[in-house]
Amino acid sequence: MGTLAGKIAWITGAGGGIGEASAKALAQSGAYVVLSGRREDELQRVMSEIESAGGKAETAQLDVVNAEATQAIADDLAARFGGVDIFMANAGINIPNRSVGAVTAMDFAKVVDVNLNGVMNGVLAVLPHMREKGAGTLILTSSWAGRHPSRLTGPAYSASKHAVVALSHSINQDEGVNGIRCTALMPGEVATPIMNSRPKPPSKEDMAKMLTAEDLGAMVRYIAEAPPHVCVNEVLISPTWNRSFVGVAEMGGIKL
Repeated sequence: MGTLAGKIAWITGAGGGIGEASAKALAQSGAYVVLSGRREDELQRVMSEIESAGGKAETAQLDVVNAEATQAIADDLAARFGGVDIFMANAGINIPNRSVGAVTAMDFAKVVDVNLNGVMNGVLAVLPHMREKGAGTLILTSSWAGRHPSRLTGPAYSASKHAVVALSHSINQDEGVNGIRCTALMPGEVATPIMNSRPKPPSKEDMAKMLTAEDLGAMVRYIAEAPPHVCVNEVLISPTWNRSFVGVAEMGGIKL
């Protein structure tokens, strides 16, 4: 058991990948974890695994683009627990046809709505009670593409993830005086099922060299467990064997 006993942690996109691993890591540290996502069956699976390992969790199904539903969950947690101590905005998407020449206005808006507006919906929902308590930790999942634009990820994803980084810094500028800290988490390639949705999925050999979801879970736990006076503003983390550097990723016949 770690130092998060008695803390309430709410994670969106918790039904798999980085969100699942982060939920399990925070639960291992003693936090009571609230799991949100669109797939209730996956949320139930994660909850069961957390409880089997001795942790405590509940599910709260959510589509993050729904601001009213997001606020309703935050209000319920405030009524029952006095608010959220740790909020991780992790839900995110990308689209298959993602280049400038292929993306549609509808798909661009869809990515931005989830990856940016969905993040802000959660932030706005939890901030008032964090201000009242004079403390709170926000962790916003951006991406390596939030620092280094890539033709592999496309303009909608890169732009939305850059915006998440800017949002995180803006939160620290305004809310640090209220005891609230925010981290922009910018992972490079992580071996999760979402990789299979890419126009050119990576090989098993390449996947084996990537970060794991558990690597990110351990980082999230470190951020959450840091003393209240410590703000980890950014984490830019990648595999040692970084495909952005070695030039093995290809899309549309162009070597990246």
